[in-house]
Amino acid sequence: MRNLSEEQLSSLNRPRMKYSLPARLFFLSMDIFTGKKTTLAKAKLIETLASIPYREWELRKYFFLTRRYTNPDSVRKAMKIMTWSRNAQDNEYWHLLVLHEKMREDTLADPWYLAAPIRLSMALAYIIFARVLSFISLKHAYYFNAQFEDHAEHVYAAFLRDNPQLNTQPVTSALVKEYADLPTWGDIIRRIGLDERDHRNNSLRACGRNGQVAEYPGMPASEV
Repeated sequence: MRNLSEEQLSSLNRPRMKYSLPARLFFLSMDIFTGKKTTLAKAKLIETLASIPYREWELRKYFFLTRRYTNPDSVRKAMKIMTWSRNAQDNEYWHLLVLHEKMREDTLADPWYLAAPIRLSMALAYIIFARVLSFISLKHAYYFNAQFEDHAEHVYAAFLRDNPQLNTQPVTSALVKEYADLPTWGDIIRRIGLDERDHRNNSLRACGRNGQVAEYPGMPASEV
């Protein structure tokens, strides 16, 4: 069992990746839309987008298998990516549900950028971006996602540092406990941040950058 408080400190102390220009522009655009301060609503927007690349990779591999299903080695590699992508997108969707539940409990209204037309427009733009990048180079797509997940990990660690009251707020929602049976909202946020680190690590492995994986005791086995 990993110590979630220690893992949060590890996230805060570990330098961020050296983000590429496209990644820096992407994060800057998020700050322009939502403000620099991390809020539950901003985290909710991040999770709205987070599952998109995984769906694109899964679909791409399905199309690939329709052409290469007679090659056992290709099938094995594609199935591994598909399984990882499916698990990761489900996990990211859980994050979205959990954050929505917290906002509902706190009676927080969605800000303007979570209004359906704007949210869906941003999701469509990210779908197009993820699809084009995957078509150009899956390795580049995996690496961009690693940067996205690294950013998300640090965002959650900093959010909890700046909102210590979450450490004493009990979790009572059955839905949230289905995601992770943890006693406080502080631990739930830490668990989400650690999920993002695992997604980052798997994305780095997928693009062949194993040397950048943030290893830690009890780290789950590679999914890719």
